[in-house]
Amino acid sequence: MEASTTPPLHAPRHWPTWLGLALLWCFSRVASYPLALAVGRRIGRLGYRAAVRRRRIARTNIALCLPELNAEAQEKVVREHFEAIGISLLMTGFSWWGSDEKLKPLAQTEGFQYLEQGLEAGRGVLLVGMHFVDLDLIGRLLGHLHPFAVMYRQHENPVIEWAFRRNRERRFSQAIPRGDVRAVLRALRQNRIVWLAPDQAMKGKHSVLAPFFGVPAATSTIISRIAGVSGATVMLGYGYRLPGSEGYRLVVRPPLEDFPGESVSEDTARVNLAIEAAVRQAPAQYLWAHRRFKKRKLLPDPY
Repeated sequence: MEASTTPPLHAPRHWPTWLGLALLWCFSRVASYPLALAVGRRIGRLGYRAAVRRRRIARTNIALCLPELNAEAQEKVVREHFEAIGISLLMTGFSWWGSDEKLKPLAQTEGFQYLEQGLEAGRGVLLVGMHFVDLDLIGRLLGHLHPFAVMYRQHENPVIEWAFRRNRERRFSQAIPRGDVRAVLRALRQNRIVWLAPDQAMKGKHSVLAPFFGVPAATSTIISRIAGVSGATVMLGYGYRLPGSEGYRLVVRPPLEDFPGESVSEDTARVNLAIEAAVRQAPAQYLWAHRRFKKRKLLPDPY
């Protein structure tokens, strides 16, 4: 048997990542929320200047999805988006190591009664999320209010993946790697809540081209397929940062009616439309730096 070529987590090549995590831990323990916002915005402004490729991707996505804005307004969203990314870096530290006393006052809620109503049916709740940049902090705040399992994508950096997995296993009832549909179905059969976000580009037999802000996007059909097999109630659950130091708005929307329908493609388009409506509530905080319109088969890559 060949020895693994993957370096151990304590290998010298990973020391810069460990140092970054240590600094993030220190900041999350001593900094206030308003200070984190101020420092995060400065980090984001540096990122806007330095991350040329990601800036180009964000500009392309925003031009495609928000054509009603003129060029100046679109560029304003791009700049605010990078500030939001900077804030999200520090909020990740808050989500992992911040105290409950610091974080609980940040949450303002809407529609959480729909979770209990959905569980009354006895087949679990499929909670559809989307990639707002403060995803981990939003998950931490949601978890204060109701336990749920989360499906997540593994990180390429093994140290960061270790940190994500360790903290998600602490904060959520279960952390399910992306693609483990059987684990999702088991959780739903136990009448639990499972959160997952189907809004990143995906290719393969379990994807279709569905409109996202009117633009064809390669989209996973996982919500329709799991709902069809499990009979779970499907509803949106997400959060976004409010102006100033007000904290975060955590939102659960009413269940999607007559879902799933007769067509997986139509179901997926409905999910994308619902996600689009949520994104419009805080457009600069959505993950525009992701290449949402790649993997579209015969359609050109706009990036």
